[in-house]
Amino acid sequence: MFTKLAIALFAASAVIAAPTSSKRDGQFSGKATYYAVGLGACGNTNSDSEMVVALNADQYGSIASGLSSACGKTVTITNTQNGNQATATVVDKCPGCAHGSLDMSPTLFGKLSNDNLGQGVFPISWDFSD
Repeated sequence: MFTKLAIALFAASAVIAAPTSSKRDGQFSGKATYYAVGLGACGNTNSDSEMVVALNADQYGSIASGLSSACGKTVTITNTQNGNQATATVVDKCPGCAHGSLDMSPTLFGKLSNDNLGQGVFPISWDFSD
């Protein structure tokens, strides 16, 4: 009887100790593309040389003010074809990107694709770092 009680208490404590997840938690997958960076939906002007991304419209959200809670967040991105990894900041919204996809500055796209901008698109996985 004691063994069953101990197992039940252990299982219950594991559930109670499990972290809660927010809407943005988790690993995402999609496609990487690049664009000419400028004034972004987050309200700042950035340049092509910065490590920045435009988040797909679905995950950015349709915020009346235009500012998403994702603005300024850091993402860690992996090119799933070659394993290259980099971090970047969300500064813009990509209306044409599918859920899980990111539009990147040319510098970031180059770092992840071994400077092969001609590739145009590659598969990625990513998550929010903060």
